[in-house]
Amino acid sequence: MDVNAAVAAAAAIVGVLTGAIAVLAFRWSEREQKRPTRTSLHTDPVLPPGVDTVLSVLRSSAVVLDESDAVVKASSAAYALGLVRGGKLAVEPMILMARDTRRDGEIRQVELDLPRRGTGRGEALAVSARVAPLGSRLVLLLVEDLTEARRIEAVRRDFVANVSHELKTPVGALSLLSEAVMGASEEPEAVERFAGRMQIEATRLTNLVQELIDLSRVQNDDPLEDAEPVRVDELAAEAIDRCRHQAGAKQITMAAGGTADLSIWGNRGQLAAALGNLVENAVNYSPARTRVGIAARRVTAPGGDLIEIAVTDQGLGISDKDKERVFERFYRVDPARSRATGGTGLGLAIVKHVAASHGGEVTVWSSEGQGSTFTLRLPEAGEARARATGDHRPGLDEDDETGQTDGTTTVSSPYEPFSAPEVLP
Repeated sequence: MDVNAAVAAAAAIVGVLTGAIAVLAFRWSEREQKRPTRTSLHTDPVLPPGVDTVLSVLRSSAVVLDESDAVVKASSAAYALGLVRGGKLAVEPMILMARDTRRDGEIRQVELDLPRRGTGRGEALAVSARVAPLGSRLVLLLVEDLTEARRIEAVRRDFVANVSHELKTPVGALSLLSEAVMGASEEPEAVERFAGRMQIEATRLTNLVQELIDLSRVQNDDPLEDAEPVRVDELAAEAIDRCRHQAGAKQITMAAGGTADLSIWGNRGQLAAALGNLVENAVNYSPARTRVGIAARRVTAPGGDLIEIAVTDQGLGISDKDKERVFERFYRVDPARSRATGGTGLGLAIVKHVAASHGGEVTVWSSEGQGSTFTLRLPEAGEARARATGDHRPGLDEDDETGQTDGTTTVSSPYEPFSAPEVLP
């Protein structure tokens, strides 16, 4: 009996100990599960309800920081701008703003110029940063990219300033010349000289007004409403004929080649104006006794065949910083030379809008001291017409991103694009 009692007592003690250990283990497990881990402090569940959804639909770059300046949440746009790297906010002024806001709870906003990632051009990325408290421990940072807005504003200011100057200059000259004519009414030679100058200024003013009208028209009109097949050789001949007088005065040889049997679908008047502007620029900015060439070819693209028309000169060339702005309204690489040639600064802007409205593009290759090549890429007449009329062919209307050009021409030599053009009579 004593032995059995001892065994029963021992079993009871073991059972009690086992139960106690099980209870302690269960409670310890529950406490460990409730304790926030190191990773859980920096994931979405710490955000207030609904904040994650709101941040996902914002157009601004959004970053949420905790009390240790660690990134709790960041939008894809924040990574794209280079604001967040390696899980940390990479912009020191924004970190300091977040700390100040966390300390006093005040909303702060500032505009900053940040270095652009992945470019060697040293361009600044203009941003507007706004910091506000989010709950008791978090800080919300919203960043707007102002780079494009600033560029557009600069273009607008340049447009207003330049159009005012360009209009005021010939108008003022006409006013002064008319006074000079009145004062020299008894001197026929002086009157004739002043009248000739008045004609020059009047022509300059007329050209400026006409190009402003043309630019407004190509921006607002749909050129494909009255579209037709336009032969490239006819466009080239018309452009050369338009500049024959200026080229002859400078002994510049104009030539065209590769344009036979090629057609573009579009507005003939706008296409002729675009190519004419390119050839006129090439002649105006080329030294005497040089050569201007027009060459064309058909290239295959996933969305349909394209026609490339290249205008090449042997001028002074364009620097890298100017190549990015030559298609802006009134922008001039050499303002002094533009005044001498009578240019308005609107020709390339018109070319750009004509190309875009016809479903194409215009690009430039240039090297200082070697000349320039401007290339128009436009849909071929058959391909563009089929697309416009709904006559789809396999591969014609596929939205294939690989069909996008890289923004550079494929000209191997700035003097001989594609083929050796023949001199036109």
